[in-house]
Amino acid sequence: MQYRVLGESGLKVSHLCFGSLTLGALQRNYSTEYGASLIRHALENGVNFIDTAELYETYSHIKAALRKWPGEVVVCTKTYAYSRDQAARSVEEARKKLDREVIDIFLLHEQESRLTLEGHRPALEYLVECREKGIIKAAGVSTHYQEVVRAAASMEEVQVIHPLLNKPGIGIRDGSAGDMINAIEMAKKKGKGIFIMKPLAGGHLVNLAEEALSFARDFSLADAVAVGMGSKAEVEYAVALFGNKEVPESLKQEAGNRKRKLFYLKEDCSFCMNCVQACPQDAVSWDNGPVIDHSRCILCGYCGAYCSSFCLRIV
Repeated sequence: MQYRVLGESGLKVSHLCFGSLTLGALQRNYSTEYGASLIRHALENGVNFIDTAELYETYSHIKAALRKWPGEVVVCTKTYAYSRDQAARSVEEARKKLDREVIDIFLLHEQESRLTLEGHRPALEYLVECREKGIIKAAGVSTHYQEVVRAAASMEEVQVIHPLLNKPGIGIRDGSAGDMINAIEMAKKKGKGIFIMKPLAGGHLVNLAEEALSFARDFSLADAVAVGMGSKAEVEYAVALFGNKEVPESLKQEAGNRKRKLFYLKEDCSFCMNCVQACPQDAVSWDNGPVIDHSRCILCGYCGAYCSSFCLRIV
């Protein structure tokens, strides 16, 4: 496993980051014990970087995985907070639920524009104060927008940027893969730590997994790549690829053949329509219930977080 320093944050992270969205209620809804066992398997294979968020509901999995683990582990989490009070609650919740006095990286989750960044500035300023007090080590943003990457590149408060990037650019909301790469290059020149998300485009590229993950691995501007891993085979497959090792055909078959899809349990629907507004890809419309455009859906699971009856699932 290769390790790199995340920009000017001083944090040394594995090139492969364990993306924990896969484990939580928005996706596979694994038990704490099973989710922890997958994270632990990744740790044992050299991964020392874990990505999570309040929304993912995976703090318990990470806490259990890290119990009595002797090595250094870098944990990144994210919050939708826009006020100081909200940010303070998010920080304390993460410290308590992860059982960590210091949170390595805290990001403003899913920023959409320069205006959004400005609206969330009180929360970001609180995170900066926490960094100065040693409660967190680095602050930053996550985004599907290249405009946000460009804006954050010039912000002294931001040390880490977590942008969406995959080879075809699926899920980038305001441009192409080339536009995002140009924005990342700008941020990198400013000393920002970069770790990219969605290299498999939320499952759309699962049948091209080796090509897609190799693109992300070889993208020199990224210090790390967050990959959702939902089985020991998927962990071993990603570890081998990021280690530039030949992957056995049997492991490719075991790790890569499971297709996922967003589906709707009509009998559980409360017709709240929250999913239509929550979808960041405009992949959900309404016709006496949610209608899913699978060509736009990136299987992020965010719609499910706002579904009052949790009738939208990824399987």
